[in-house]
Parts: sequence; structure tokens; C-alpha cells
Amino acid sequence: MYITETQIRIHYALTDQMGVVYHGHYAQFYEIARSEAIRQLGYTYKDIESMGIIMPVVDLHCRFLRPARYDDMITVKTTLKELPLHHKIVFHHEIFNDKDELLNTGEVTLYFVEASTMKRCEMPEALKEKLVGYF
Repeated sequence: MYITETQIRIHYALTDQMGVVYHGHYAQFYEIARSEAIRQLGYTYKDIESMGIIMPVVDLHCRFLRPARYDDMITVKTTLKELPLHHKIVFHHEIFNDKDELLNTGEVTLYFVEASTMKRCEMPEALKEKLVGYF
């Protein structure tokens, strides 16, 4: 299992009239955490794109348990529960506030796709080599 944690400070522009984080921003939190999880493996999305691979989101699930508020420091825990096989990678996210209360859970599925053909493909071998030791 591969697990990372990313901290994000909630700034005023992320909140709505009720003073809580607008629900649409959670997908961005997941994306920030996914990018950082890949970066901790020694790669960036830009590196993967330079291999001719893009990673579109094909499925997203989100559950809201408690609100995040202005100036909270949230921690996005990102987990790969299984070694990605074939063309699909699934990121599981849990968002906690600084009191360690679970605020939100999410699951995001992406496909590995050849940019030139827009057809699904295998995960890049270099990325797989970095991940295999966690499973």
C-alpha cells in the first residue's frame, strides 16, 4: 500500500457564504494530493506527459462528513490500496482537519492514455518500478 499526506491551508477564496469550503473545491484538493503523491515517487505529471501518457479522470466519488473552514490546515491522506494494473489507477483520499477529525472521503479513478492515439495503455514501466515495492 502506498500512502502519502499533503497539507493545504484553507484560504478565504475557497469558502462560501456560510464560511465553509465550497464543495466543488474538494476535487482540487484531491488533485493537489495526487500530484504530490506522484512527486514523492520522483515523478511529476509533466514527466509522465513527456512519456506520451496523459491521465484523465474517469470517475470521482466524494462524501462530505464535516465542513472545512477558513484558515483550517487540512491534511489530505492519499492511498493506493492496490498496485495499479493495466490502464487504471485508483486514488483513495481522506481529508482531516488539524483536530484529526475526518472531514471528507473521496475516490478518484484515472486511466493511463496514450496522448497521440487517445487509447488506454499500461502504466509507464518507470512509475510501476517505483510503486511495486509498496505492495
